[in-house]
Amino acid sequence: MAVLIDQPSWPAHGMLWGHLVSDSSLEELHAFAARVGLPRRGFDLDHYDVPDHRYDDLVAAGAIPVSNRELVERLLASGLRVTQRERRGL
Repeated sequence: MAVLIDQPSWPAHGMLWGHLVSDSSLEELHAFAARVGLPRRGFDLDHYDVPDHRYDDLVAAGAIPVSNRELVERLLASGLRVTQRERRGL
């Protein structure tokens, strides 16, 4: 069980964004996010979008840095991944 973070590389709103996920449960993810003060509005069905200026403190708080590819693979393996098709259907 781990909370994972990828390197911020997605541009939006004048900054880069990364993703924070759990490889075991959304409860673990929400608990971590609450502990580090991430707003719930940053949650996007299976991950939190996190701005680049929070990366170092999230790693210091225990998020494990992984590549974007590993993050997606581990999210898929956990069964928590929400696909683009599922997102459009919501």
